[in-house]
Amino acid sequence: MAKTPVKTIASAAVRGAPAINIGISEKDRAAIAQGLSRLLADTYTLYLTTHNFHWNVTGPMFNTLHTMFMTQYTELWNAVDPVAERIRSLGHPAPGSYAQFTKLATVPDVPVVPPKAMEMVRILVQGHEAVARTARELFPMADKASDEPTADLLTQRMTVHEQTAWMLRSLLEE
Repeated sequence: MAKTPVKTIASAAVRGAPAINIGISEKDRAAIAQGLSRLLADTYTLYLTTHNFHWNVTGPMFNTLHTMFMTQYTELWNAVDPVAERIRSLGHPAPGSYAQFTKLATVPDVPVVPPKAMEMVRILVQGHEAVARTARELFPMADKASDEPTADLLTQRMTVHEQTAWMLRSLLEE
């Protein structure tokens, strides 16, 4: 006799934690978690780059950029935890090593030699746009799976990254 879903869930609870049953299939949860892992890697890489630029910026706009970069890296630092926790909520481990982030990230690592201030700004524009693209690529999958918490998180991240890219890009205009 085949087990009913209730018995299957109940028997899983006897062995340990109950099976995840949040209305999103395992296949969809795995795919969304993989996309969120890329978002996490991009966010963390951009955080490191921004913090590095905060430490190493020089020139006539030092104070302005130093302060701006601090605001930006603080926002990025605060963003990584909700992304990682959403991955965990979907039942998957969140990546957390430099090796994993290197494989997953589309944002390039910070240059070894600190660039000039306006090149830092240009690099950060490109980084924020890359993270926005990563979030946007995942959005249709989350929407199709009716994963509103992930869709909400992605919307928030896209808003922040697109606005930050605009503000940084404004500094580059003559």
